[in-house]
Amino acid sequence: MVPRYSRPEMVDLWSAESRFRIWFEIEAHALDAMAELGTVPKSAAKAVWDWWATNPPIDVDRIDAIEAVTKHDVIAFLTWVSENVGDEARFLHQGMTSSDVLDTALAVQLARASDILLADLDALLAVLKRRAEEHKLTPTIGRSHGIHAEPVTFGLKLAEAYAEFSRAKKRLIAAREDIATCAISGAVGTFANIDPRVEEYVAAKLDLTVEPVSTQVIPRDRHAMYFATLGVIASSIERLATEVRHLQRTEVLEAEEYFSPGQKGSSAMPHKRNPVLTENLTGLARMVRSAVMPALENVALWHERDISHSSVERFIGPDATITLDFALARLTGVIDKLLVYPARMQKNLDRMGGLVHSQRVLLALTQAGMSREDAYKAVQRNAMQVWESDGQLSLLELLKADDEVGAKLTPAQIEAEFDLDYHLKHVDTIFARVFG
Repeated sequence: MVPRYSRPEMVDLWSAESRFRIWFEIEAHALDAMAELGTVPKSAAKAVWDWWATNPPIDVDRIDAIEAVTKHDVIAFLTWVSENVGDEARFLHQGMTSSDVLDTALAVQLARASDILLADLDALLAVLKRRAEEHKLTPTIGRSHGIHAEPVTFGLKLAEAYAEFSRAKKRLIAAREDIATCAISGAVGTFANIDPRVEEYVAAKLDLTVEPVSTQVIPRDRHAMYFATLGVIASSIERLATEVRHLQRTEVLEAEEYFSPGQKGSSAMPHKRNPVLTENLTGLARMVRSAVMPALENVALWHERDISHSSVERFIGPDATITLDFALARLTGVIDKLLVYPARMQKNLDRMGGLVHSQRVLLALTQAGMSREDAYKAVQRNAMQVWESDGQLSLLELLKADDEVGAKLTPAQIEAEFDLDYHLKHVDTIFARVFG
């Protein structure tokens, strides 16, 4: 975790204090269930909860000191609890194994991290919708291969992003459901020394579902899918960030990141206004995606368990969720304050002498009786003259002067094919599909 790219709520979720508090909840709820089943004294559960009710500070240093001797984090935690609770603490962890605590705690953290990320997505979606509606009919050039293609609207670009992040939200909801499972099944997952009802009780208390079969660990295909989902969301962030970066290039300059008073773009060149936020988002997306391959490799554990996944998840759990949380918030800010230049968009639309209307003329000629091959040749030979003139020539005027074209279309008919509004006639339909 890098403080520069983190926000407090998500960071706190992954702190040692938060982790130990979740561990306590798991152990104490399990103890409650065992007490109700009569396998441990109810006085033990009461003693543990009475101590917790005093809101004791988590002594991370003491737990770490114990672990330095035991070389086992869960034992170190339980030892620290026992030091504070006393003799009744001996009933904690009855029939349980470390993975029951670690895996269930990780499920809680990932589920809670998902809730933060879902709120982030809601904030981003709200901004995308507002800006899309603002520029619903703001014409701009659509590009394929980076080359002028046909007119679109800037609102459609943002509506596309809205639809993409709507899908991201659905995927994250599903991933959250898949990851939020509880395993309190004991060594190798057979429940030999702990009643399955304990697992059911703990799961209900922590808003988790019961893992159907957990061996000694929760199956890591769940985690692989979860981190893959985060990686896809990161890629969607990068896609929109890359669009902004391209639009901010000097030669394009159709939109740019907000440049605040006093901001500096370069230590050397005072004129610079760089797309630093979206470039940063591109880098952060790479870091989130870097968690995906290790998560996939964690699926193949030996037999009922090994711990080759453990060190990996201590990295990727906090790093991926903290980074994605920050990236979503940053992207929301970028879109919220994005400077949009409709006049520059129109200038770029007109930049290449009407080439963006070539398909309409092609289709009109075929409708007028010319073969598609001949119509393509006729329009292309005029279009290439405009292209080679760098837009100084007019496709409309060249077509009007072309005898082969004139034999099929009148000047008025040719002019009708250069109507910009024609390309925007179904914007309402697309918006209705996206926003309902």
